[in-house]
Amino acid sequence: MDTLRKTLPARYYTDCALFRQEMDRFFFEGWICAGRADRIPQTGDYFLREIAGESIIVVRGETGAVEAFYNLCRHRGTRLCSAAEGNFAGRIQCPYHGWTYGLDGRLLGATHMDSSVFHRQDYPLHKLHAELWDGHIFINALPHPEPLAVQLADLPARFAPWRMDELRLHKRITYDIRANWKLAVANYNECLHCPLLHPALNRLTDYLGSENENQPTYIGGSMGFRAGAETMSLDGQRRRDYLPGLSESERNKVCYYVVYPNLLLSLHPDYMMIHTLWPRAVDRTEIVCEWYFHPAELAKPDFTGDDAVEFWDITNREDWRIVELSHAGIQSRAYTPGPYSAREELLAAFDRVVIERTACLP
Repeated sequence: MDTLRKTLPARYYTDCALFRQEMDRFFFEGWICAGRADRIPQTGDYFLREIAGESIIVVRGETGAVEAFYNLCRHRGTRLCSAAEGNFAGRIQCPYHGWTYGLDGRLLGATHMDSSVFHRQDYPLHKLHAELWDGHIFINALPHPEPLAVQLADLPARFAPWRMDELRLHKRITYDIRANWKLAVANYNECLHCPLLHPALNRLTDYLGSENENQPTYIGGSMGFRAGAETMSLDGQRRRDYLPGLSESERNKVCYYVVYPNLLLSLHPDYMMIHTLWPRAVDRTEIVCEWYFHPAELAKPDFTGDDAVEFWDITNREDWRIVELSHAGIQSRAYTPGPYSAREELLAAFDRVVIERTACLP
């Protein structure tokens, strides 16, 4: 017997207490994508991530490993650094009283702590787990998390031909949208709105031609090109070589996947685009969008990537506008959950994950 699935009740998008619960369950009890490893290539390079009010330092350690720490001194809790990115010259020093830590988080020096019962080894920086997947940095705040491989399931093998670890950043744009983070995830996972909202995109790909799948830790699918299109750009023409390693079928589609909770991964024949979502409030989300190309292409004197960037920047802004309108409507006292079509199965699957993770009933 068919069941008509419906959208979530309004409180999932407007309730501050439920939002805080989501932050705990999704962002502090599992692996989240913090960024890309090529952002911190040298020892001591770091960047900060703000997650639900917590500041996290992601740094390249002495051994070359990526480390992650809460951004607070073990002395009196002072933030260790405030610059969004930079380089620690071999150590991390608190600006308040000069407590000094190694890049592995060990406390190296603590001024005026000459008590016989004080032991430096008892006060390292509070650490998060960090693992890499093909150049993507994932962090986990749990004390004993499952390996990242469990969350990624079959994705590493499936996406290995794109050789994401080799790709390098060309452009980054940060968007601030006035909407709940889940609405951005939902919008990414359906293209029924494409004919009305994205005329440029709709000229390049068949909005009904997606092959979708949903798993406990990710959802997504692939879409092929309309005749004459070779990539997602302003005119659909490919101005770069195919990424090395792709098969004929992989050259003729784009893969769009969400790795819960915050990585939106878009793999094209000639480049990679990623969005990372950073919820700031129940009604506000920061979205960082980045475009990556193969180094051999970036090194060419006539390289251009702006055709892809401009295309997706236009598309992104169209999406963010409609997502903000969705959030505004959901806040109405007249809102009630509406029915999903059979082609919105990924959205219904995501809703089930939200309900299960937050242990709430609709």
